[in-house]
Amino acid sequence: MNKGFIKAVLLSFAGTLSLQSTAFAVVADRVVAVVGKEAILKSDIDGRELMARMQTPELAEVKNLSRTILDGLIDQKIILAKAKIDSVKIDNNAVEAAANDRFKQLNLRFASRKEMELRFGKSSASIREEIHQELLNQELIDTLRRKKSAGVTVSYAETMAYYNANKDRLSNIPDAVAVAQIIKYPSVTPESRAQSLTIIEQIKSQLKSGADFAETARKYSQDPGSARVGGDLGYVQKGELIKSFEDAANQLKDGQVSDVVETRYGFHLIQMLNKDVNSIHVRHILIGFDRSKVDVPGVIQQLNAIRADIISGKTTFAAMAEKYSDDQMTAKLGGAITTSGSSNLLFSPLTLRPQLQTIISSLKKIGDISAPQKIEPPQGDSFYGIFILNNKVAAHRLDAEKDYAQLADMALEDKSRSMFAEWVKNLRKEVYVRLSDI
Repeated sequence: MNKGFIKAVLLSFAGTLSLQSTAFAVVADRVVAVVGKEAILKSDIDGRELMARMQTPELAEVKNLSRTILDGLIDQKIILAKAKIDSVKIDNNAVEAAANDRFKQLNLRFASRKEMELRFGKSSASIREEIHQELLNQELIDTLRRKKSAGVTVSYAETMAYYNANKDRLSNIPDAVAVAQIIKYPSVTPESRAQSLTIIEQIKSQLKSGADFAETARKYSQDPGSARVGGDLGYVQKGELIKSFEDAANQLKDGQVSDVVETRYGFHLIQMLNKDVNSIHVRHILIGFDRSKVDVPGVIQQLNAIRADIISGKTTFAAMAEKYSDDQMTAKLGGAITTSGSSNLLFSPLTLRPQLQTIISSLKKIGDISAPQKIEPPQGDSFYGIFILNNKVAAHRLDAEKDYAQLADMALEDKSRSMFAEWVKNLRKEVYVRLSDI
């Protein structure tokens, strides 16, 4: 098992590896490394190693796993320090949702919450907070890595060099599909909408009377990711926010507060903090809709009508996705689903969640469109969608020319990872690091 694989496995447990087991509580703790002014404790390493071995049996045979974990922690602290200096901004909502999901998954591994707390020697609240902090750190690192990789490209010569160096392990390409989607969230009832509107109007009146926006957000906002920081969304690149929200925000001057803005999440009040050519920095207050009562028959009827028009030839799937889909990112691509960081439309169906794998496997030939399906994501509201199979490629031996687009993505990822690793290596020279035996 190579070291790169081990690090990849360990990264997949971000949010649980730092949890310390009571199995180590009786051992006197000690400092095993100092990074800058921050100490790394033996208990940090032991807790991560325990969780890693618990969740990945293959790691039981790995030697010096604790040193690999320590190296990863040192790199993490160095990168996080740089991320803070560069004021890297992340999607707090996504981190919050992921932390909730990770905590639920961890909780399911124990007979009771009390057993989990005894196992780790910490309260549920402490465990949940550590998961949140680890995921927050990992998202900062990933965001900084993407920032450093922006604009990196690979030439044909570099791609072929990568292929020649790795063709033995790249010999087999698994089944791949190209799929597009149109998703819709059911509308809330008029009663729910009216109730939320009444509350947001009352908050708007408080702000007009001089209430502090940040304090009001902490008190009333129903956005769990930003409420605790006064509604602050940080700097967000243009095009990343829901259009109605972003359009309203862009009309504001620094310090100005918007009128009530509606999105599918609910009603918002937005305060502009700062903006430049490519990004905006805003706070917001959200009063969400009560989604316990939604118009499910209505959304199914709409999707069936869209599907019928596509099948009859009146329009195309791509055109309807761009016009109607509630997923902004894929709507701009005609509904096409892509893997993270790649422009390649082909991907392995095994990368999808089981529910989506089942739906895609039911599409037998290119052009088949699924009936409307209810989708239950790991976190967030359920939605309904239709899916089309745009392409399907059976498993085969990699052909450097025919599979060039996929090969170029692999080469680009390898180049970006190597450049980032070299950057971190150089950062280590700028930061004081002291090690002792683990």
